[in-house]
Formats: sequence, C-alpha cells, structure tokens
Amino acid sequence: MTTVLAVAVSVLPVFLFLAALVLIDSYKLVALRAILLSIIAGVVAGLASYVVNVQLRPALDLDPAPYSMYVAPVVEEALKAAFVLYLLHRSRVGFVVDAAIHGFGIGTGFALLENLYYLRVNPDATLWTWIVRGFGTAIMHGGATAILAMVSKTLHHRPGAVRLYLLLPGLSVAVVLHSLYNHFLLQPLLATALIVLVFPWLSIAVFQHSERETGAWLGAGFDTDQELLRAVRSGQVSATPAGRYLHTVRSSFPAEVIVDMLCLLRLRAELAIHAKGVLMMREAGFDPAPDPALKDKFEELRYLERSIGKTGLLALHPFLHTSTRDLWQLNMLNEA
Repeated sequence: MTTVLAVAVSVLPVFLFLAALVLIDSYKLVALRAILLSIIAGVVAGLASYVVNVQLRPALDLDPAPYSMYVAPVVEEALKAAFVLYLLHRSRVGFVVDAAIHGFGIGTGFALLENLYYLRVNPDATLWTWIVRGFGTAIMHGGATAILAMVSKTLHHRPGAVRLYLLLPGLSVAVVLHSLYNHFLLQPLLATALIVLVFPWLSIAVFQHSERETGAWLGAGFDTDQELLRAVRSGQVSATPAGRYLHTVRSSFPAEVIVDMLCLLRLRAELAIHAKGVLMMREAGFDPAPDPALKDKFEELRYLERSIGKTGLLALHPFLHTSTRDLWQLNMLNEA
C-alpha cells in the first residue's frame, strides 16, 4: 500500500497536468496516439540518460551534487530534445500549443521512469520526498521540455531539415531551469512551490496566445484555399497568380505535366480546406468521423507528385503552401 501511494503521489501530478494541457487545447491538435508516442520517447530518453550518467560521472570524477547541478541537466535535456528534433523535422508540430503538449509528454515519460527508479533504490523514502518528486521534479521535467519545444517551434518555420542551432535557445533555457531546480533541492519544498506556481501561469499564457494565432491562421488560410479551389473548378485559374505563373513556365514542361500541376493545386487546396474544417469542428466541440475518401486522395497526391517530378515540384513550390503548418495539416489528415 505504501508503494502504491508513493507511485501515485510521484507520478499522477505530471499525468494530470498533461491531461489538463490536452483538455484546454480547444482545437485538439495532438492525437492520443501521438501523445503516447511522446511519453514513450521520454521513457527512452530516461533510459539513455541513466546509461550516460552512470558512465560519465565517474569519468569526470565529480561528486553527485555538482554533477546533478551542472552536467546532468545538459545530458538529460539534450536527450529529451532529440525527439523534439524528430517531430520538427517530420512536420509533426504545427503550432506552439501542440509543441508544448509534445514536450510535456516527453518530460512526463522521463519523469515516470526516473521516479520509478528512485522508488526502487529508495523504497523507504518519506511521503514528503514523493510529494516533492511528483509536484516538483516531475513537473520540472515536463515543463523544461515543453519550453524547449515551444521555443524551438517558434524559431522553426520552414519545412525540411531542422538546423540544430534553432534548438540551442530552447535547450539553453531548459538546461538553466533544470540546473536552477537542482540547486534548490537543498530547499525542496521551496523549489516545488515555485514550479507549481510558475509553470501553470506560463502555460496558460502560451496557450491563449497560440489559440489566437491558430484562429487567425485558420481564417486567412481557409479563404485563400477556397479562392484557389473555386478558380480551378470553374476553369478560371488563368486569372489567378498561380495560373499566370503556370502560363510563364508551360514552355518548360510537357502539357500533361502542366495538367498534373493544376490537379495537384486543386487536390492540395481540397485537403487543406478539409483539414481546417476538421480543426474548426473540434474547436466547436464536435469530433468529425474519418473520411473514407481521404486514403484515395492521398494516393492520388503521391501519384501526381511522382508524375510531376522534382523539377516540376520545385517550379510549383511558390504555390504549394509548404510551410511547416501546411505540411502538418496534411500529416494530421493522413494519420487520422
């Protein structure tokens, strides 16, 4: 019974906070499967950190206290950042708000493994110890990685390879916060109180800003996609900027490739409108059923991309809307 209580107190707070982040996200940007994957990634980062720390501390010949204050935060936050890097590279993060959820999920998995390990090596620890680890250390791990992910997403706008230097500002903030918390472990209740009081307010401020940003992007993007789709379907695409551009490059590509380019623009606009419609329905409190036609549309999309080829896609790039958010919305539909 004591073990069950220790696990509950040390683990439940961070999971409840993660659930709260998901609930206050009115657009439901992150699927449950993706959240679970982030938690698993955090567990893997925890295992890797254990291996590195066990080998590195004796090699540096440092006592546990200075190592935990100056070296462990760098090792642990860097390993947690690896999955953030993957998410950004694969365009799995569209907004700051889902970056925060993924980051906190990674920190949750890390804290889960770490607290279970401490329970194993310190089975006789007092209840106050587990309160500090649950409300302080665990929330710190989730919060630090959430901040790392939010700052990195703010700096990363273009699709494709993520420049490592874009992660350095967020990683630096996470390392400093982690290190400061470990400095305060001499006064654990004070450190826990600071974490509990500061991070919720910071999270609420970020979420409110990101929700306004999401709403603005939905409104502007929806109108633009509808205008392009209407022009393509009505045969008046030549009057649009995309149509005038295709007219200038038609001598460089066969006629069938130009037709495929128009089909690709139409299909991308349809999928973009569908994705934005899903987000709007979620924001209104509805959970739309999966569209069985989406699979065929994505197969057609891949066929058109192969038919057009890399050179044609590069020529069409200015009108394909390939920002990280545009690619994210396609990934969201493809995984639905």
